[in-house]
Amino acid sequence: MEYTKTLLLLTFLFNKGIANDCAPYRVENVLVACVCNATYCDGIPENRPEVPKIGSSHWYQSNRDGLRLKWSEVNFNKIPQDFSADVTLAINTENKYQRIFGFGGAFSDVAGYHIASLSPATQEQLMRTYYHPRTGSRYTLGRIPIGSSDFSLRRYTYDDTPNDVLLKDFSLTQEDIRYKIPFAKRAHLINPETRFFGAAWTAPEWMKSDNGGLSFLKQEYYQTYANYMMKFLDSYARHDIRMWALSTGNEPSDAYMFKNRNTTMGWTPKAMANWIANNLGPTLTSSRFRHTQIMAFDDDRSTLSKFTKPMFMQENSGQYIAGVGVHWYQDDVSSATVLDQTHNDYPEKFILMTEASNGPSVWNTPNVTSESWLRGEKYFLSIMQYMRHWSIGWVDWNLALDQTGGPNLVDLHRDAAIIVNAEKDEFYKQPMYYAIKHFSRFVPRGSQRISITDTDTVKATAFVTPLRETVVVLYNRANTTQRVVLQDFRRGNIQVELSPQSMNTFKYK
Repeated sequence: MEYTKTLLLLTFLFNKGIANDCAPYRVENVLVACVCNATYCDGIPENRPEVPKIGSSHWYQSNRDGLRLKWSEVNFNKIPQDFSADVTLAINTENKYQRIFGFGGAFSDVAGYHIASLSPATQEQLMRTYYHPRTGSRYTLGRIPIGSSDFSLRRYTYDDTPNDVLLKDFSLTQEDIRYKIPFAKRAHLINPETRFFGAAWTAPEWMKSDNGGLSFLKQEYYQTYANYMMKFLDSYARHDIRMWALSTGNEPSDAYMFKNRNTTMGWTPKAMANWIANNLGPTLTSSRFRHTQIMAFDDDRSTLSKFTKPMFMQENSGQYIAGVGVHWYQDDVSSATVLDQTHNDYPEKFILMTEASNGPSVWNTPNVTSESWLRGEKYFLSIMQYMRHWSIGWVDWNLALDQTGGPNLVDLHRDAAIIVNAEKDEFYKQPMYYAIKHFSRFVPRGSQRISITDTDTVKATAFVTPLRETVVVLYNRANTTQRVVLQDFRRGNIQVELSPQSMNTFKYK
């Protein structure tokens, strides 16, 4: 009863404390983040209508000069007005593509550790900032590491007892109980549409081979490892957290590149296909978790086609695989057409971008004022690209880190959309946070991507929501204002001036 009273009080305070204004954190008089604490955080007011009256559109704008989801309303013109446009973009709602499943972030040990370092009220503020469907980012996805990841405080699996083939010593750890489960449950309570997927970085050491420093699952333990996964699903279900999907393992290519046995495990396409076809797939479908989907690959798209083709050619493995997870880390050397080819070859399989992060922490760079916005821009353009090339969503890495971007077991510190300052009991929402929110807040699950033209200067993507609202997302890459006409052949024209280097979301009936 006391806990319920506390939540009711916090809800009342947060609803009063939400406004649309950023509390600025400035460096050299440049806005680099928005400050949130126990009693205040910027957000979209709950009493604002989701869409305006017919004939107008809501317009949310963030830019390098300091706007953060600045709201305004613009009208359609049935008859073209005298407007010297730099760019004209045509929207066609008849051409429909993939349905969107959601956006989210990862409940890593370190993220939970930093969130837990805040006061209960500030923790609640942070979770609502991400998952609240009205005032927050409306996240609907959460990635949960199975055992430790590189962003853990120590190395562990759920059964480190050598040769325990019956997994008698399998158990969750204090990291699950303190840092993952509480915040995952809170996210689901804030937004019941939230779905989780698990990803293991490695199997227990005793299940793996050591081939010249390379770490692979021994074939004799294929079924044991499948059983290990079932025990993970069961253990989390006992805490009322059910997995929408299971990944076949985080970044199997890392085993070849970094040779770090403690946080990596390699797969060849053939070996992964055999494990899915003969062990994981049959075990999962014959269990009470038969509705949990298998998501294969979970690695950089630069090797996607080399991996998926042999894997799907393997007899029986394809029937168990619902889709593939893709990471963004080598996108600059890999064309997004790889995603198109995967979709064209396997149109029944989904594509989901499952991990992205910048690094090292922007707070440790000498050019924090310029780098912070550029990282937000990189997120925004990445989401836009993945949407235009068949991804059903986009998932950030750590939900929160501190100003050092760590700790990290392999000394690979990264940045995060939200940075925690436990000493001041506050957190900072960086431009990366707003980049994701421009999509996640306005493009709910079940939305469908539609056709829109774009240019090298003004990048664009568009959607129709389940309530038949149209959402248009634009980025002005230029250092100058761009005069843009949005042509919707059903509604008319919207004529706007996009500020330099700006993120823009339009929503209308």
